[in-house]
Amino acid sequence: MSIFAIGDTHLSLSCDKPMDIFGDKWENHFKKIEEDWLKNVEENDVVIMPGDFSWAMYLEDTYEDFKYLNKLPGTKIILKGNHDYWWTTVKKMNEYLEKNKFNDIMFLYNNSYCYEDKIIVGTRGWSEQEEKAEKITKRENNRLEISIKDGINKYGEDKEIIVCMHYPPFNSYEELDKNFIATMKKYNVTKCIYGHIHGEAINEAIEGKIGNIEFKLVSCDKMDFKLYKII
Repeated sequence: MSIFAIGDTHLSLSCDKPMDIFGDKWENHFKKIEEDWLKNVEENDVVIMPGDFSWAMYLEDTYEDFKYLNKLPGTKIILKGNHDYWWTTVKKMNEYLEKNKFNDIMFLYNNSYCYEDKIIVGTRGWSEQEEKAEKITKRENNRLEISIKDGINKYGEDKEIIVCMHYPPFNSYEELDKNFIATMKKYNVTKCIYGHIHGEAINEAIEGKIGNIEFKLVSCDKMDFKLYKII
């Protein structure tokens, strides 16, 4: 079994919002993702999708996007991104998937999943500079800890913890001992994947191994619309 990740797919199969307005590389990007996915992912693999899955505004408008995802192999774990306006309660989303027979799709929100010896946890995060930033960051950091504790309580303390976030867990190297990073260090997290960052901003993204944690940006344009293999 392998674990992959790809973020910010921004699917718009249910609405008229093509991504090629952001450049030619985005033309038919969902087909590029599908081609690489089918080439590398098997049915017993896991694909983590850290946010901005669909441009749909409402859950009922996500049908074509989930249909596209459902036909792809593997178990898919979806995290909320800042553009996932369709996101509602986990109960309603699970009911929607069940009603439409969209299988092997799960949501990561105040919970965790375990595959072999890896625990997958996460939260949306926050990195915007605004008046409520401190309050939102604290809330999201609490949710990260809830997710980690859920994983440890259900699956034990002897497994590797992989954190996925939508926003980057830091804005600068000066924040490496604050908020999300402090929580990761507290629970000996070894890997953190995140998305959200596109275009020229990709060049400023913080990646690589810092201390005992390996950070990786997996927004789909950063990955040239190919899945990143975590393990």
